[in-house]
Amino acid sequence: MSSGKVLLGVLAGLAAGALIGILFAPDKGSETRKKIVKKGEEYADEIKEKINSLLDDLSQKIDETKAKADEMASEAQATVEDAKV
Repeated sequence: MSSGKVLLGVLAGLAAGALIGILFAPDKGSETRKKIVKKGEEYADEIKEKINSLLDDLSQKIDETKAKADEMASEAQATVEDAKV
């Protein structure tokens, strides 16, 4: 199972649990709505952080792959030049 699906499942479970907990709480409707908005903002911030972390990791892997490709190209070019001599 991919990590994206696991992350999405965990976030959906957290959101559903929080929503159910808030809806069954014995508060006034206005207080419940405030809590829902606050939780929504918190989850949005968590998702943004996780996406930024994922993008950072992806960017790092791309940079590493580019560096390896450049190194391999240099080695191949050196091999070709040695073969010419």
